[in-house]
Amino acid sequence: WIDTDLEEKMKELLKIVVFGRACRNAANIKNRQPIGAMYIKAENALDDFYTEIIRDELNVKKAEFTDDVSAATTYSFKPQLRTVGPKYGKFLKGIQEALASLDGNKAYADLKANGYITLPEVDASIKLAEEDLLITQESQQGFVSDGDNEVTVVLDTNLTEELIEEGFVREVISKLQTMRKEADFEVMDHILVGYEGTAKIEGIMEAHASDITSDVLADSITHGPLADAEYDKDWKINGEDVHLYIKRK
Repeated sequence: WIDTDLEEKMKELLKIVVFGRACRNAANIKNRQPIGAMYIKAENALDDFYTEIIRDELNVKKAEFTDDVSAATTYSFKPQLRTVGPKYGKFLKGIQEALASLDGNKAYADLKANGYITLPEVDASIKLAEEDLLITQESQQGFVSDGDNEVTVVLDTNLTEELIEEGFVREVISKLQTMRKEADFEVMDHILVGYEGTAKIEGIMEAHASDITSDVLADSITHGPLADAEYDKDWKINGEDVHLYIKRK
């Protein structure tokens, strides 16, 4: 026996995560870089249990279901020549120009409400239904969207300084965890950490020392080389140079 409601929710969840990852890739934002918000337009809003999974999977602070993504997306229109040509051939150039200059969200809302859009500036007789149009959904500046006819996912790609810093911290933690493995330390070994790097990296390491130490099981994190370091390595993190040192306590 299969709970069809659960099955549908899981399918929608998977679709949202896939579209969200596609948005991240399109915006060239790494998975370890937190994103402030995402917006989801879907026939059925998922409850908090699923929203929490979406936030974790996509590393976003807020995932919100909404009926209106017009602030983040718009639509562009071109005539479907196969159908528009035979009906309005003599107006074709004017139709192309008029469609290109439309307010995309308003035109799409009219199309959904009325079943067609009109172009009175070209000719009063023109009524273009969905089959007469090639419709492309596009992202507004600072947003990236992906989706299909059932689900639209929009990521807010405007990164605050706070989000960027958190991304750096996650990258540093990841590099230190990699070094622990490469140095063949035991999972429960406590370590000491040293670092040297650019001014930006050093500022972040100092400001977020407690977050870093708790995640990598470090008893201390200090600026400068570690005496008797068991392992050290050069890294480039988001374009910034850093040299990390570790040793077991």
